Amino acid sequence: MEPGNDTQFSEFILLGLPIEKDLQPFFFGLFLSMYLITIFGNLLIILATTTDSHLHTPMYFFLSNLSFCDMLFITTTVPKMLVNMQKQSKAISYTGCLTQMSFFLLFSGLDDFFLAVMAYDRLVAICHPLHYMVIMNPKHCVLLVLACWILTALHSLLHSLMMLRLSFCAPWEIPNFFCDLNQIIQLSCSDFIINYIVMYSGAVVLGEGPLAWILFSYSKIISSICVISSAQGKYKAFSTCASHLSIVSLFYGTSIGVYLTPTASYKTHSNAAASVMYTMVTPMLNPFIYSLRNQDIKGALKRFLMGNP
Repeated sequence: MEPGNDTQFSEFILLGLPIEKDLQPFFFGLFLSMYLITIFGNLLIILATTTDSHLHTPMYFFLSNLSFCDMLFITTTVPKMLVNMQKQSKAISYTGCLTQMSFFLLFSGLDDFFLAVMAYDRLVAICHPLHYMVIMNPKHCVLLVLACWILTALHSLLHSLMMLRLSFCAPWEIPNFFCDLNQIIQLSCSDFIINYIVMYSGAVVLGEGPLAWILFSYSKIISSICVISSAQGKYKAFSTCASHLSIVSLFYGTSIGVYLTPTASYKTHSNAAASVMYTMVTPMLNPFIYSLRNQDIKGALKRFLMGNP
């Protein structure tokens, strides 16, 4: 990578959130609290699902992987933002920026795929209940998770390698609190049309693909629920999907709101403020959604916290 305009280049400037200097201590405490709540909440979900034998099922295996991913996802961006706020520094090295971008792509992609896999799990459980344990056997579940990791890792690696061919022009300022792929590309002095083609192709395959599968799965699930004769049976079937549906709505609602905005907004602080919902609020709320709406998780958390088997 060569710097643009023959100027020495070694770091980007993360402009961060549009926060008044007097309010920075308040927001530092707020974001730190959100980060710690996210780590603690998702860690509790992982511990509850792994230590309670009642939850050793495919659905909770995928949930524990989603929680693990959410912990890593928020850790990719928030600690660096907090350090910058505390030090009153906005710099991030070129290598650090590409590393952060790579992990952000990896874990956001994993969120997409894990939500799609969880939809597949609910599809099999409701539409093919007699074959559920045969189809969703432990080997199949592990292979699904492994496939998610491999596909998203390859996608992240591809973008990282594509970035190495670009040179960048001063002032190298990113109007966000983390290194967003689209915003980095827009700083390039090089011909970045290939990067955009790869970026939007990846978004269609790895972003819209899982969403399309989720919508297809729930269309099948709703059709199956509608033919159940008893109201209690319908409620029981739908209740197993309620938490997942809530998380899907929250995740895609916030991410679509950020990434379907006009290109011009990527150069403003408004996109950074909207990214807070996607990168911080969603991972923080996921454990609450599952623990509040799911009786099995409630029971497992109670037994874990009380030290009962």
